[in-house]
Amino acid sequence: MYRFSNTVIGFLNLFTLIASIPIIGGGLWMARSSTTCESFLQTPLLVVGFVVLVVSLAGFIGACFNVAWALWVYLVVMLFLIATLMGLTIFGFVVTGPGGGVEAPGGRVYREYHLEQYSGWLRKRVKDPRYWVTIRSCVLGSKTCAKLASWTPLDYLERDMTPIQSGCCKPPTACNYDMMAAGAVVAQDPDCYRWNNAPNLLCYECDSCKAGVLEDVRRDWHKLSVLNVVVVVLLIGVYSIGCCAFRNTKRAETDYPYGHNRMTKVRPRWDYYWWRWLHDKREQLY
Repeated sequence: MYRFSNTVIGFLNLFTLIASIPIIGGGLWMARSSTTCESFLQTPLLVVGFVVLVVSLAGFIGACFNVAWALWVYLVVMLFLIATLMGLTIFGFVVTGPGGGVEAPGGRVYREYHLEQYSGWLRKRVKDPRYWVTIRSCVLGSKTCAKLASWTPLDYLERDMTPIQSGCCKPPTACNYDMMAAGAVVAQDPDCYRWNNAPNLLCYECDSCKAGVLEDVRRDWHKLSVLNVVVVVLLIGVYSIGCCAFRNTKRAETDYPYGHNRMTKVRPRWDYYWWRWLHDKREQLY
């Protein structure tokens, strides 16, 4: 039964080794794709895929062929992965804690989102013009706003919207364009003046659009963080089994079967033979 941990680790790493192939393939496919949004996931997918491949290969070889150094590498990298995942999970919960939006005025179903509701780290990301150009291109390419083109005024009252649709595809609900058209000076949300009816402009430069993107990120990150907690718990369990497999492999290298007394004869002290000679002489005399 002492080989059970080695067998379990071998099967687990064979499974993850096979699973890493489609992950790497997906990253390479995204590298060849011209869609802007998919390039965001390209590097993480490739890194995760290759790390899983190398770690799984080391764990499989070490557990199945009793290669102690391979298992040692496997355990070290696994420990690093567990620590990294725990750090990312804590960071994710802290950064994505604020947000959630507010109810739109007039009893509408959808919610509206304001940039100041989100953490400073996320706001800094979307306020970077180079970063926002990439996201803006992504939203335009997804044709999210085109889905609202056929909506009637009643639909805006009764139907829900995604955070990006609410923030990027329409002006804030509180905007009053009748008074603006009449030339009246009205204190309104700055996004009301950024809105444009052109399909390629709309409210893509509005703070509400950036907030909608952050709300999407927040929701996805929360789901990922919950998944990370489950993965960390599983990895800790696998790491414990891996430690048992490493101990078994080190035992196998000594060529002693399990349960055999591996203690060797203790080397006699320097004066052992002298005292033994005196003892034998004394017995001869008496």
